[in-house]
Amino acid sequence: QVQLVESGGGLVQAGGSLRLSCAASGNIFTSNTMGWYRQAPGEQRELVAFIASDESTYYASSVKDQGRFAISRDSAKNTVNLQIDSLEARDTAVYYCNLEQFGMNYWGQGTQVTVSS
Repeated sequence: QVQLVESGGGLVQAGGSLRLSCAASGNIFTSNTMGWYRQAPGEQRELVAFIASDESTYYASSVKDQGRFAISRDSAKNTVNLQIDSLEARDTAVYYCNLEQFGMNYWGQGTQVTVSS
């Protein structure tokens, strides 16, 4: 079993920055992909970005061109981070950490990010 715990969310003014962190524990294999999803009120959960164990990254088209999001990981510590700069009201959502290995998906409980204008 795998457990994921997110941290770093909160209330921030527009234009500010946040760094979300996720720590994974349990039966984690070397080859995996870790990522971040978000779910805004009344919307479906959507991918933000993921990073593979070789540190290759993928950003969703909805955020890629903005240049405000940066995902990183520390595989030795089984952690993944998401840096969000120049926060906007549309970034308000619950952000979920995800780990995928061998076709199995694991989720954290989510961390709320609220951006005030």
